[in-house]
Amino acid sequence: MDTELGRLVEVDVREAWRHEAQDFTPWLAENLEALGEAIGIPLELKDTEVAVDNFAADIQAIDERDGSVVLIENQLGKTDHAHLGQILTYLAGLNAQTVVWIAAAFQEAHLSAIRWLNDHTADDFAFFAVRLRLVRIGDSPLAPVFDVLAKPSGWERALREKSARQKYSAESERYFEFWTFYLERHPQAKEDGVKPYRFPSVYTELLDGKIIIGISAGKQAGVFVRSQWGDLETARKLLAPHLEELANRLGARIFQHHKNGVVLAEYRPLSIERREDWPKVADWLEERRQAYKKALLEVLSEGSA
Repeated sequence: MDTELGRLVEVDVREAWRHEAQDFTPWLAENLEALGEAIGIPLELKDTEVAVDNFAADIQAIDERDGSVVLIENQLGKTDHAHLGQILTYLAGLNAQTVVWIAAAFQEAHLSAIRWLNDHTADDFAFFAVRLRLVRIGDSPLAPVFDVLAKPSGWERALREKSARQKYSAESERYFEFWTFYLERHPQAKEDGVKPYRFPSVYTELLDGKIIIGISAGKQAGVFVRSQWGDLETARKLLAPHLEELANRLGARIFQHHKNGVVLAEYRPLSIERREDWPKVADWLEERRQAYKKALLEVLSEGSA
């Protein structure tokens, strides 16, 4: 056998990323697909360096399967108690359901903590410990490796069950087909970041994501205004001086205490159960989305003048 084989060599992660916040976090934010493949969750980036009290969470992502919040915390060195404490703070502050702690090395005490959290929290929560490695063969480019050291018990089985449910869910497929139709009928919505999902709602972000305009379809159609997932205050604080004006102008209802942080919303008895009704529903949603976008941008620009 004449084939020459190379030798896989492990390299210090700081050869690729010298600074955690300035180098690694931006790289990971652009390469979430690789991390998602390692942990079995399709990830969509929402934001980086997300403020929580006096700290900043490295990455906030969304689980594309159900829209839940995924918190990602990075360390280029060995895990420490400070980061574990920050993770628990972020978990509550961002209303996250999945936590991914990435580090170049894990202390056994911290792996034990992740295992304990998986064993003693509700099934809706998932905690991952992921070791970051950097390898190369000869003079080849450096290659990152994500080793999952700790994860929820029965995680693979849960993934298979969830994937099977989604694959054969007529309701989720109908949502995806409707939002695809919506964007084909109103392609300008794509420019505002609207994407087709297998969920009831899609979104437009304003002010770098501080304010969300959501539109929803199902047995009724609706439009609502809130902050990012897990943030119950930002949109309310920004819009507080204008809520009455916006409600009167848009014909919307003001919500004082909503579990998801909704501050304004309106709904109509327009259903997507029948495909022949889709044009009417899509047209109403787009008209209202544009009306809300215009009104919000105008009052916010007046407030900053």
